[in-house]
Amino acid sequence: MTVDLKSNLVSKLESAATQAGMVLQSVTEGRDFHGNPTTVFQLGLPGNELAGRTLKLELTEGFDFDKPDLLPAITAHLAGEAKRLRNPRPECYVTLGGLPLAFGKFEWPFHTSVSGADTHIVHGEIDLADGGAHNLHAKVAASVTLTFAEIVPSMEQPYAESFVYNAIRKTVDFGQLEFLKSGNRQPVPVTTRYYSRWQKKFLFTETNDATRLEYLLRKVYWLSGVLGEGKPVWIADPRDAQYLNTTEADLLRMAGHEAGEGLMVLNGEFAAATPLLLAKAPEYQAALEASLNFTKPQFNESMRSGHANM
Repeated sequence: MTVDLKSNLVSKLESAATQAGMVLQSVTEGRDFHGNPTTVFQLGLPGNELAGRTLKLELTEGFDFDKPDLLPAITAHLAGEAKRLRNPRPECYVTLGGLPLAFGKFEWPFHTSVSGADTHIVHGEIDLADGGAHNLHAKVAASVTLTFAEIVPSMEQPYAESFVYNAIRKTVDFGQLEFLKSGNRQPVPVTTRYYSRWQKKFLFTETNDATRLEYLLRKVYWLSGVLGEGKPVWIADPRDAQYLNTTEADLLRMAGHEAGEGLMVLNGEFAAATPLLLAKAPEYQAALEASLNFTKPQFNESMRSGHANM
């Protein structure tokens, strides 16, 4: 990358960060999966607010905001990250089945498949984040087809992270990722089945009010009550809205209802768990164990005993 092009990338990224309420802390050079140079941005919140919580953004060296919608999209992404950084555990999300997961060690940007397949791949890891010390995790390889890649504005981290994370959550919902203490990478196919060309939006899960309400309660229980020591978590997260096929406003509406029931304390777009919600611990622990068991391979005992009719 030329000095002028790199300077232009940094300048535009810093401007987007400022508009989103973040501060660019450092810019360094990194390497992608194939050893090609990348540009690594470290961002945080202004002043001493939540010092130590940072966002790492890694872009391919030659990336440029050459399309009119790229800069507004990254500004919106960073605005969301600024609010997410205020969560007690910004890296944590919850699945519909009630599994709290920590997303980490993602090796952005995407790299091309070494097998020769026409796919973009990003490696990462998700850990079961229930406060225990069991070290259960899943190493993942999310693969995006070339057809799917044509749908999105760019395959860079800010434009792809949400649909990749949600595809991983959906794969967990399907019981197709197993949590182990060690193990090989497990595939997460990100295909056009998650996108409606007619509606021009991602569709991961069809949910109703009851499903979304249960999701919110589980999110606040785990991320605020168990992992966050009662600190509030962001309710109006567009990443959750995409995952649940709803809107941020709808999530806030339902959170307001539960606040009225005494299950959470709502302050703007953030909610904290109450003792009444924490008292439902046995219910949420049971849901976690059931979801975790669903991800384990199931064997037909009659076949194991050699009684199968083959």
